[in-house]
Amino acid sequence: MNFVLHGVAVSAGITIGHAHLVSSARLEAAHYEIPEASIQAEIFRFDAAIARAKQELAALEGQIPDDAPGEFAAFINLHRMILEDSSLSQAPRELIRERRTNAEWALVQQMEKLVAQFEEMEDPYLRERRQDIEQVVERVLKALAGAQGKSEPLPSAEHNLIVVAHDLSPADMILFKRHKFGGFVTDVGGVTSHTAIVARSLNIPALVGLHHARHMIRENDLLIVDGLQGVLVVDPDPVVLGEYRLRQTQHGLERQKLKRLKSTPSATLDGTPVELFANIELPQDIGEVQESGAQGVGLFRTEFLFMNRKVLPGEDEQFEAYRTVAKAMEGRPVVIRTLDLGADKAIAEGGPVEMPNPALGLRAIRYCLAEPQLFLAQLRAILRASTAGKIKILLPMLAHAHEIDQSLSMVKQAKQQLEDKGIAYDKSIEVGGMIEVPAAALALPMFMRRLDFLSIGTNDLIQYTLAIDRTDDAVAHLYDPLHPAVLHLIAHTIQAANRGGTPVAVCGEMAGEPGLTRLLLGFGLRNFSMHAQQLLAIKERVLRTNLAEAQPLAQRVLRQSDPAKTRELLVKLNS
Repeated sequence: MNFVLHGVAVSAGITIGHAHLVSSARLEAAHYEIPEASIQAEIFRFDAAIARAKQELAALEGQIPDDAPGEFAAFINLHRMILEDSSLSQAPRELIRERRTNAEWALVQQMEKLVAQFEEMEDPYLRERRQDIEQVVERVLKALAGAQGKSEPLPSAEHNLIVVAHDLSPADMILFKRHKFGGFVTDVGGVTSHTAIVARSLNIPALVGLHHARHMIRENDLLIVDGLQGVLVVDPDPVVLGEYRLRQTQHGLERQKLKRLKSTPSATLDGTPVELFANIELPQDIGEVQESGAQGVGLFRTEFLFMNRKVLPGEDEQFEAYRTVAKAMEGRPVVIRTLDLGADKAIAEGGPVEMPNPALGLRAIRYCLAEPQLFLAQLRAILRASTAGKIKILLPMLAHAHEIDQSLSMVKQAKQQLEDKGIAYDKSIEVGGMIEVPAAALALPMFMRRLDFLSIGTNDLIQYTLAIDRTDDAVAHLYDPLHPAVLHLIAHTIQAANRGGTPVAVCGEMAGEPGLTRLLLGFGLRNFSMHAQQLLAIKERVLRTNLAEAQPLAQRVLRQSDPAKTRELLVKLNS
């Protein structure tokens, strides 16, 4: 019987193949009391299981293919750190001793305590790290049971395999990479889950948040994964299968056609040049940037260098990362954003600090100014790397003049520290600021007087303007890029910056949405920065845009207060 499930599309594309079910050990454990004389032996059994799990991770690390995304090694390192943390490696030993209980039950009890703490976190990335704890505990439970702590291997097959699981661990992903497969579907996870991250890095269609797919799908069922619409079709009838095969072919042809635009200059039909840049999280992303033909890196999210590790990257390690990117871009601009971390994000020992609302607390530039030594080390690393290419510094979440002044003072101090040591740097390096809170958009002149360029972060700007947490399912439907207030703030920022001669870009999700390209061009935007895989689709839209037609329609959208009429005008703009 065919049926359809709806989930969250985290990697675009369409794939058709047969289901391969991946089983996970249930994180449940029998509870029984052990004799007092056996306590030490039980603790020894627990320690042996921890040691075996570490050995398995080390073995998996050695199996990482040379062409695997850099995230794989980072994921294994994260699981190793969880294993070594006292909350999992020591706390269960105390439970065994104090309650005379078996190791499995002690471990699961401690896991549930930790998972509950993670589920209360505001930050979506940290909240989903509870899955890593569960995966690590599952590995130890398998070791306690004497089973191999790895997923069942995939069978060889001539057709594409679609992995169906309740959840997938980084170790699973490494094993799966050695086999032919076409996509992933999981019951749990979100846009920041490991499955989503890896699927995007491999450019493989994937759906998460399907809830019951693992129990409803049978081994070898024929599946259609629609990563464009967020739909999973199980055992499609011949008509649906034929339709999707056609769509798949068309999508593939469209992607191939887009590749022809790689070296085509980006300009509108009337010859107005438009700069297209790519966003990256790690130096390993540079390959995709080069493949897309991007004119540079418009946003290097440096906080990803700091995550999932106990010891923060030092100045030299950061310098090497920034220099690697600058050299790879061969003189094309690289905009490096300073740390966009907050007190809600644990980047070292000690764990996150609880805050009433982390999004409104000590984060981004506020955090950096509160940790001057951390900030200075990063600034020195960026400045040192600036001799390897055209690097710019971008300051996140600015709202006050004194934040800009203090940040510029820190940049000056970092320069002086390098000069005192005779270390070279680009003395003309530009410093810009993110416009991602309404206060910044409404007080633009004070930013333009102090900064060399601006970059609009639409994700946070929408969130703060509409007072909506876009990660909260209960209100996510209210997150609207086309809200009149949002459009007015974006248009006002672009137009004011253009009048004042200050370069301005958009680096949020709106920059990578083809349906909004002409609207932003009509507002006056000439610099877009997005994920590398979105770039050629945006370039195609730019190449087909007539500014003389787009500009008046964009102004009509701005004057519109009726959401339905706004969308009608947008359809007309894109026709």
